[in-house]
Amino acid sequence: MTQSPLFEPLTLPNGAILKNRLAKAAMEESLAAYGQIPDAKLQRLYRRWAEGGAGLLITGNVMISPAALSGPASVVLEEGTDLAPFKAWAEAGRSGGGAFWMQINHPGRQVMATLGEETVSASDVAVEIPGMSKNFNPPRALSEAEIRDLIARFATTAALAEEAGFDGVQIHAAHGYLINQFLSPLTNRRSDQWGGSLENRARFLFEAVRAVRARVSERFTVTVKLNSADFQKGGFDQEDAKWVVTQLGDMNVDLVELSGGSYESPAMQGRAEDGTSTGRREAYFVEFARDIAAVAKMPVMVTGGIRSRALAEDALVNKTEGIGVSVLGIARAMAFEPDLVKNWKNEATPVVDIPSVTWKNKRLAGFASMVLAYVQLERLAIGKSPRTPRFPFLALMRNQMQAKRWTKRYRAWRAAHA
Repeated sequence: MTQSPLFEPLTLPNGAILKNRLAKAAMEESLAAYGQIPDAKLQRLYRRWAEGGAGLLITGNVMISPAALSGPASVVLEEGTDLAPFKAWAEAGRSGGGAFWMQINHPGRQVMATLGEETVSASDVAVEIPGMSKNFNPPRALSEAEIRDLIARFATTAALAEEAGFDGVQIHAAHGYLINQFLSPLTNRRSDQWGGSLENRARFLFEAVRAVRARVSERFTVTVKLNSADFQKGGFDQEDAKWVVTQLGDMNVDLVELSGGSYESPAMQGRAEDGTSTGRREAYFVEFARDIAAVAKMPVMVTGGIRSRALAEDALVNKTEGIGVSVLGIARAMAFEPDLVKNWKNEATPVVDIPSVTWKNKRLAGFASMVLAYVQLERLAIGKSPRTPRFPFLALMRNQMQAKRWTKRYRAWRAAHA
């Protein structure tokens, strides 16, 4: 029987080899211990995923600054951080023979107000989500010196990741976080060298990539996560993405992962606010990714809603267009089935059943669906098997109570280490 292309190895531009084309894409784990460091829970979670056979594991957000977290239980890695728990985390993630990359990020304006930190962004444009905008403080525009400092922080975090034993980093420039805020004309209204033209709006990303490359070895993998589009009228669009990917091809970037959306337009959950439809219930961004891959000099990975082997194979190899993307990122499906790659290779469990929440309030239902996936991460992190809660509303309430406890813990840590 002919081997599926899903299980063929891939050699990246820097010479690193992925043993297959299936990756555990980044999900916000919210499992950091006191001090915003990884502990036994994250080690156990990633060891379990490593056992599942994926060619690549990518962490959830690791923040470059303790003052800017995407959630109160986010991991932080900066100068002076004890690397011992990160080395243990790296060892766990690499234990199955796959590559292990750290996703590094700054949330910009997408920081919960309850964390008590000053919010910054490309410009002073607030988050606008019906019924939820008050959860985010209006940001102020970063100064030139602050931009330079944050670029240096990206490079420092990447260098520390390599020192800890990770195989690579993924610079997060998607989903409405800080670099995406610079890229989008909706959130970047600057008139200096960091705003205006697409070239200027992409300057933060390009400078961060160059700074990271200058601090790590040639064999260390450097990648970027980019929106194929923001799915907001007037925002960063597909043509913008094609231009950015073309430029990244001359910066020793080893892979670009394509996704889409933001907090305001959660297209990564299959729902966009500009009325645009991806036309798919799975592999939301694959058509966008194929178009962008046509101009890319590096391999392209696409993430978003993949949960069946048949659709995964179609996304990777299209009969009429040939190979368009090189790697498939799978997130929620691997939360509910950590052995997904092994199962698909053995032709078992071809489709992962992911429960959906069908409440009238679609935004709240989407958040609850995310919580159901997070519950599986919690269970895997303590050595249990996935099991979907019977009552999504109770899981959502429990998550909110946890967030309050973690927020109190985070603020106490920040006060003690200011």
